[in-house]
Amino acid sequence: MDTYQHTSLLLDKLEQALIAHDLWQSTSPTKEALASVEPFAVDTLSCTEWLQWIFIPKMRHLVEMKMALPMGFSIAPYVEEALKETVGQQSVLAVVLELDNLSKGVQ
Repeated sequence: MDTYQHTSLLLDKLEQALIAHDLWQSTSPTKEALASVEPFAVDTLSCTEWLQWIFIPKMRHLVEMKMALPMGFSIAPYVEEALKETVGQQSVLAVVLELDNLSKGVQ
């Protein structure tokens, strides 16, 4: 399995974890909220909103277009802290850690 396939699989797994724990939303945040320039859009979105509406779509776009994937990122610390008292945190965090490791070439 190449990196694009592996990334796609992990993005599907992340979406499934969010859905399984009722962390997936059916309504998009406002355009203004999505336009945040802050890291993780912390000023306008929750962690799960950022994952669903920004991270997953952008990563899927890169995969579909076979564009360069970001390397060496580490979003797990943010997800761990932001979801520390959220049901499903461990499931979501486990997938995020896999994505982090993949971006670092650790498999």
